[in-house]
Amino acid sequence: MKVIQLHNNNTSLIKKATQNNREAQQELYKIHASKMLSVCRYYIKDIQHAESVMLNGFFKAFTNLKSFQNKGSFEGWMRRIMVRESISFLRTQKRIEFSYEDVTVPHDHSNNINSNIEVAQIQQLIDELPEGYKMVFVMYAIEGYKHQEISELLNISEGTSKSQLFKARQMLQKKIKELNTTSYGTN
Repeated sequence: MKVIQLHNNNTSLIKKATQNNREAQQELYKIHASKMLSVCRYYIKDIQHAESVMLNGFFKAFTNLKSFQNKGSFEGWMRRIMVRESISFLRTQKRIEFSYEDVTVPHDHSNNINSNIEVAQIQQLIDELPEGYKMVFVMYAIEGYKHQEISELLNISEGTSKSQLFKARQMLQKKIKELNTTSYGTN
């Protein structure tokens, strides 16, 4: 019986990649590329742009690999680079807009929608959100950033971050309800 390692130890690969070992860099790329593309794709609708951003992210990661101190996960470190690269790309495209209306955000963030929607449909609904809503929603709900971190990364207030998240959730709930109504013919 063959034993398969469930947790791959990247330490030796990272050490070799730090010394500009191309094979080690290629192996790290193979291990992490699909996940990092997913991260970029959360933010960037066009797959070719997402791939380009991911490649730029890997270039930055390999260039700055010496700054990774093996504290925490390598994948988490890479994800942060990909998120920052995605935000940077969207800023250069001037696609990020935040509405600064005051919204009272209730403390109950529960989702009261029952749905059997496919992952691809959910991604499409997220893609249809305005960029500001989408970015805050992905950072908070998918990536797990706190509002303080989001506000620092996007140069917005925490209140704006909370407002964008609230509006994104409202819009998604409405779209999911509409999708369920058209799919199942019920209200």
